Amino acid sequence: MEFLIITGLSGAGKSRAADVLEDLDYYCVDNLPVKLMPRFAELCLDTQGRYEKVALVTDVRERESFGELLSTIDELKKMDCTVRILYMDADLRTLVRRYKESRRPHPLAGPGYPIEKAIAREEELLAPIKERADYVVNSTNLTLGMLQNRLYQLFAGEGKKRELNITVMSFGFKHGIPLEADLVFDARFLPNPYYVDELRPLCGLDRPVAEFVFSYQQTRTFMEKIQDLIDYLLPLYLEEGKLGLTIAIGCTGGHHRSVAIAAALNAYFCAKGLSSTNINRDVEK
Repeated sequence: MEFLIITGLSGAGKSRAADVLEDLDYYCVDNLPVKLMPRFAELCLDTQGRYEKVALVTDVRERESFGELLSTIDELKKMDCTVRILYMDADLRTLVRRYKESRRPHPLAGPGYPIEKAIAREEELLAPIKERADYVVNSTNLTLGMLQNRLYQLFAGEGKKRELNITVMSFGFKHGIPLEADLVFDARFLPNPYYVDELRPLCGLDRPVAEFVFSYQQTRTFMEKIQDLIDYLLPLYLEEGKLGLTIAIGCTGGHHRSVAIAAALNAYFCAKGLSSTNINRDVEK
């Protein structure tokens, strides 16, 4: 069983790190008292494999027993647990700025004790743990996406990489633009199968409708331009830490053109090995 102890300076990104590790199938617990860690490990071991990877966030908020962390880690190792320490760090200027932006008090600050002194005291208390850390991640100049990439490199394991979950949604403008849409494309300029009697009762998932829609050069050009744009944007979204992207394709009623284009775009992403889902919001309306 693997235990990852997430500790470090307050404001350096421990909670953010825990969020990322949850996506990597770690069971995360924030601010678990140090004295409870061995008992918690026993409970996890008793589940016989249900909790194979556990991340525990602890820091100087646990004032009374935090000094026992290193001896507790040694105790966990005697229980045949693999224990590693992730230490989150950042420079003084960055920490002060983050606390002012969040308007939260530093756990060691108080009346007549400025935040700079509180951070210096915290660094002093954490120095022995930092020396024992298996990983030290300095978040000073890291965006959320960069932090995610760094943690994936350290803990994702072989063959697993961070990817964007794509949803391609068709909709009808007369029913309103989807609130969850990140990108919206209007297909109402394309020839409309609704005005072809034999196609009207069908939808864009039916082959005759799709063939009609894609028989026009403007449709094929439209698709190429959307694909080029998304191919350019996907790595940039990932770099900034975005985990989900909803692409909405709209036509008048959400039955024909948008449905055919959304299905084709979803197939394009799937063929590239991307995680993509097709939803046709208004096709039954």
